[in-house]
Amino acid sequence: MDFIVLGGGVSGLSCGIRLLEAGHAVQLWARELSPHTTSDVAAAMWYPYLASPKERVLGWGQRTYEVLRSLAGRPETGVQMVHGAELFTETVQDPWWASSVPGFRRAAPGELPPGYSEGYAFEVPVIEMPRYLPFLLERFHELGGRLRQREVHSLEEAWSEAPTVVNCTGLGARTLVGDEALFPIRGEVLRVSPSPTPRFLIDESEARGMTYLIPRATDCILGGTAEGGVDSLTPSATEAEGILSRCRRLLPEGTPLNVVEHRVGLRPGRPSVRLEAEHLGERRVIHNYGHGGAGVTLSWGCAEEVRALAEAAR
Repeated sequence: MDFIVLGGGVSGLSCGIRLLEAGHAVQLWARELSPHTTSDVAAAMWYPYLASPKERVLGWGQRTYEVLRSLAGRPETGVQMVHGAELFTETVQDPWWASSVPGFRRAAPGELPPGYSEGYAFEVPVIEMPRYLPFLLERFHELGGRLRQREVHSLEEAWSEAPTVVNCTGLGARTLVGDEALFPIRGEVLRVSPSPTPRFLIDESEARGMTYLIPRATDCILGGTAEGGVDSLTPSATEAEGILSRCRRLLPEGTPLNVVEHRVGLRPGRPSVRLEAEHLGERRVIHNYGHGGAGVTLSWGCAEEVRALAEAAR
């Protein structure tokens, strides 16, 4: 093997695919695969949430937007372009990431639910992870990638079979490489079917509580929560009621919400994304983790930087 990629979520698979496309021999090691990864719980829509530094995130996000938009409309990918709005009750400036989204504009009054005075209107990729992750895995196999489902306790295990390791272990990097800057950001979501809205709606107000509705092909993801430092994966009935209450505020009165699933995931929080190459003699590790709530949003941009770092080191 030229490279061993650690991690079976969206970051690991995207990195594996880009390395294989460049002609390298790649093996991916993962403790968990879809549908049991953190990526499977993601809402998931393009939105640079809880990730920094902004300058690097902007570049990674722009590139990922382009790739996801090129995949949209192909049923096997689970990616579709969806219009929607982010909502506010006060005057706000354009967000720092606005230049990444073609057609970004201020919402017209008729696009705002009652009680909101401002909003952004834009179109972004929405990714149905139970379809997208198998699509990525199939692409990885088509390109000749090899998969081993196994838990890794040290980089030495991977270095014994390849000179370069790509570390996409998310929160697992806390123990794998001793990164104490990592911390869990607990998030709960509900899946309802059918979707109560054809467009996504977001209210990120801390005072009112994080609220989002993200429609997909046959259902809709409602959220959410962001509890830093909390690592429980047990769903909370109280949080579920809070999510439903906040989401109903954005919908016409009486809109039915039929909950079919309640899930919890742990986002890999970090003061900044760690994407860098580390050389230890003849051995190398390329770290790619700590994406917060933007793992999907940054996936292809980060994967292409990983490939560039990998090839520069050879």
